[in-house]
Amino acid sequence: MFWNSLILALNAIRRNLLRSFLTVLGIIIGVAAVITMVTIGRGATQSVSDQISAMGTNQLIIRPGQRRGSGSNTPKFRQKDVDLIQNQVSGIAGVAPYSTITANVIAQAKNYTTLITGTTNDFFTVGNWELQSGRKFQQAELKSGKASCILGTTVKNNLFGNENPEGRRVRIKQFTCEVIGVLKSKGQSTWGTDQDDTVVMPLKTVHRRLLGSLDIARIAVKVEDTNKITGAQREITELLRDSRRLPDNMENDFRVLDMRQIIKTLTGTTKVLTMLLGAVAAVSLLVGGIGIMNIMLVSVTERTKEIGIRLAIGALEKHVLMQFLIEAVVLSSIGGVLGLILATGLSVFGANLMGVPFLFDLRINILAFLFAASIGILFGFVPARRAARLNPIDALRHE
Repeated sequence: MFWNSLILALNAIRRNLLRSFLTVLGIIIGVAAVITMVTIGRGATQSVSDQISAMGTNQLIIRPGQRRGSGSNTPKFRQKDVDLIQNQVSGIAGVAPYSTITANVIAQAKNYTTLITGTTNDFFTVGNWELQSGRKFQQAELKSGKASCILGTTVKNNLFGNENPEGRRVRIKQFTCEVIGVLKSKGQSTWGTDQDDTVVMPLKTVHRRLLGSLDIARIAVKVEDTNKITGAQREITELLRDSRRLPDNMENDFRVLDMRQIIKTLTGTTKVLTMLLGAVAAVSLLVGGIGIMNIMLVSVTERTKEIGIRLAIGALEKHVLMQFLIEAVVLSSIGGVLGLILATGLSVFGANLMGVPFLFDLRINILAFLFAASIGILFGFVPARRAARLNPIDALRHE
């Protein structure tokens, strides 16, 4: 009986191919939208997690002020704070101070505005930076504040193109700087900034020649073992409170940020947005279901005489109910399959366009298809019941 009903349903769909396609279009769009939104959202979440993990999940970032964008009155850090952390906090793999300023860099009649980063060799350890070519700073260069610099790939490409810049000199404000190396490219950060758009110099050089002060904007700390991050965070907080002479009743005027917490916060945000977008896209599935109900009601009206003949020659109500219910489910299932195919193409295209990984999720694909099929049952039941309850004599008289 089931197979006979399925054949009848397929024949009815085939008789009105264009109408059937327009009917399932809502299901196709709904399934494709849900899967595409969720897939790209998962890729974005993974991309955020990977980019932050590339900087090191066992990293602590210390910034002045309690909030992002705190006022200039908040005291910055000094070298003694860096030394305290390096010498007194256990389980530390590296401590990198950062002082930054935006400046114009000139070379070969070309100029380029970029971020100048003053730091130490711990910059490479803490930030997981590698050199594409050249060398790191020598201790004598760090202590004397020699004008040596290492270029990010963006700066190198803009000033020197494909040429090797090692041993060349670039001009920054009123002094020239010898290029001793080039950083390996890292690309965009999670916050959309170009990590390769920088020139790295010894901290003392930036302090003396560019900033005119000994202020340190932030300190990055790499902990040897991720299990010791909480302990290191506590020790650093206590040391800096003592160093900055904060009373017990006064809150910290600095923040010690755990990269793991940042990952959790950012990925949590992208997951919520993904769920929201998926829920919005799922509304179109309901719209598609209403379209199926509408066209099935029309089909019942058109085939009233056919239904009357079947009932008159002995077909039971349940047989007619099954025929029209199967027809609705077949329509929605066809829409589901076509939606899956469309979603795969859109997800691959969208992931490449946004620069995020394409992560195929079998579970969401199966759930979307099953939801589409259930839409057929839900919205096809009313028309099917209406067809099954037709009076055979009235149906035969219908013109």
